[in-house]
Amino acid sequence: ARTAFRQWRFVRRFSTSGVQMESGAVYDSVQQYYGKVLGGSKDLKTNACTTSGALAPQITKALMAVPQAVKDKYYGCGTPLPDGIQGLDLLDLGSGSGRDCYVAAALVGTDGSVTGVDMTEEQLDVAMKHVPEYMEKLGYKETNLRFKKGHIEYLKDAGIEDESMDMVISNCVINLSPNKDLVLQGVYDALREGGELYFSDVYCDRRLPDYVRKHDIMLGECLGGALYVEDFKRICHDVGFLDPRQSAISTIEVTDPDLKDLCGNAKFYSITYRCFKLSSLETLCEDYGQVAFYNGTIPNNPHSYMLDEGHVFETGKPMLVCGNTASMVQESWMKDHFKVMGDRDVHFGLFDCGPKSVPVNVTDSETASAGGGCC
Repeated sequence: ARTAFRQWRFVRRFSTSGVQMESGAVYDSVQQYYGKVLGGSKDLKTNACTTSGALAPQITKALMAVPQAVKDKYYGCGTPLPDGIQGLDLLDLGSGSGRDCYVAAALVGTDGSVTGVDMTEEQLDVAMKHVPEYMEKLGYKETNLRFKKGHIEYLKDAGIEDESMDMVISNCVINLSPNKDLVLQGVYDALREGGELYFSDVYCDRRLPDYVRKHDIMLGECLGGALYVEDFKRICHDVGFLDPRQSAISTIEVTDPDLKDLCGNAKFYSITYRCFKLSSLETLCEDYGQVAFYNGTIPNNPHSYMLDEGHVFETGKPMLVCGNTASMVQESWMKDHFKVMGDRDVHFGLFDCGPKSVPVNVTDSETASAGGGCC
């Protein structure tokens, strides 16, 4: 009942902007584009569904063992795989050919597990076909990688139980969903307390008109379904992710002349967000005089660790943090890597926070930087 009410409230709030679309038509369009139209990433008309920037060394190393057929059918706008995920149970939304799942299976190790959910038969066929040979390459006696067919809006129907995951990732997929509020609510339910949604996706600096949202190529290229950034934050607050943190952002270029004309002045961004399921989070960053120390123990981060664009912890150096940041590093899957001094007994007012919105005046050739959290 609570989920149904939230969906009704979301549709009512944003229905005039075309945020919600007829589900069946969207599913058919997406499956046709990714299952039939695109032969590989070379067929894309924008750089929205391609990863920009250098990959982390450990991911590059893991990718070397991933079957080429899996990599050839990969479409993504980021690399939503943080360091330190050994032993975690991880879920990938819209896993496609499974590239990120294959890499994650190597990173979580034999004590962790990876589950991919996708609705496109052709993509799932590629993903599942190569699992046995990949497990053999990794030297795993038992597989820690599985794929399930289903819609990311209805994770329970796909066999994903509540509070069964430590981390949920997604790579340029949630924008394709016609019911993004249901996706985020399902993710929140699937996560254990202290779990995290760590994902990259496409966003816009405004609400797009219906004729752009319903354009088949715009939808398939991950632009038609791009959420206005502030609407995304509103959904997060509704489902329980009270303080989404931005960890990376880059501008998406629309080079196709017809699509560029269709978009007008709208600007698109690939953004990686971190959303924690923590009952102690507040909607604003509050000051309790707490100090956090990073132990330098997260793999590949011996000297410092970036929680988000506003928080880079130097190993052993005390850092004044808001109550939300203290909770994130002390009560999440990262708790063994940080030490926090202080509690919430005394309140000193609002914590000094940085900007939280995507800039509206960034040129197409620039890489934007907008704070996703406090400081």
